[in-house]
Formats: sequence, structure tokens, C-alpha cells
Amino acid sequence: MSGGNTKRERPGSYRGIELLPVHLYVLAHLKRAGVDYARMMAKMSELPLPTIETAIKDLMDVGLIERDSGSAVKRSKARFKKAFEVHKHHTYYRLSREGELFVRSIDREWLEIYFESLFPGGWNAVKVLKSAGSFNELPKGLRHDEVRDELLLHRFITPNGRKTRFFRLLMEFLRV
Repeated sequence: MSGGNTKRERPGSYRGIELLPVHLYVLAHLKRAGVDYARMMAKMSELPLPTIETAIKDLMDVGLIERDSGSAVKRSKARFKKAFEVHKHHTYYRLSREGELFVRSIDREWLEIYFESLFPGGWNAVKVLKSAGSFNELPKGLRHDEVRDELLLHRFITPNGRKTRFFRLLMEFLRV
């Protein structure tokens, strides 16, 4: 794999870009979907389209994803599509070879280091939030303003404390 290996770099970075949860979502989404386009990723995750488009650009700049060529997509290649074959009306993306290798290297240990580098106590907060119904159901030790602010910042919870669809999909796709 050309370039840096994130296990040797600072956790949460790849070839000089800071990997945010939205970057991990796009990578995991493409791993699961095969190929997809930005608007569908935004629709599924309920994130703003410009956020997804920026993440795609960042990931393309470092070579983790690439445009998918061709004029049609078969369901065997685009696993989230319902029709057997669809003609492309959007720009579709897929993981590059480097992206495939990177996503395969993401394991529980890497995720723990990543979420801890995202914010103090991040791994514990994410694990507990995954099984809790909302922020308000977290143990008292995790229900303080700093954790709430970080969870809001990364779009893991809504202002009223409920888990976002983005967070639920991220956890499912990363198999946390």
C-alpha cells in the first residue's frame, strides 16, 4: 500500500488528512454497498449533502476512493440497489484498492484508538451510546457537557439527545 499506514501514523489521520467519523462512514458505506453516489449516502445517513461531498473529495484526494466508470450499474456491483440494472444519472464512487486494504485493516483495536483520539473517553461513550436509547440513558459518569458537546459535534446525537441515523449506520457498518 503506497503512502502511510494509519497504524503507524497518529490515530485518526491518513496521509495528512484528519479522518472524521463522516470519512469512516463513507468508507464503510462503500465497502458495504460496492458502489454508490453522494446523494444516496446523504439520504441514508441523513447528513447534509455538502458534508458527504466534502468527505468524498477528501477521500479521493488521498486515494482511498475513486470514481466508478461505465454507464450502467448492476445490482451485483451496487448491493443497495433494488433494480437488477440501473443507468447512471449520478457520479458513482467505489473504494480504490488502497481503500479496500485500509477498510480491511480497521479492527476493534484501531477503532478504540480512533475514538479515544477523537475525544477523551470517546470509545467508552460510543460503545455505551450504541446500546443505550439516548444520551440521557448513559451512565452518570458519561452524561456531562463535554461528552454531549462532542457527540453533538460529530453528529452522533440530536440536540435532544437521541441517537442519529448516521450514528446507528456508522456503528452497524463498522460492526462496533
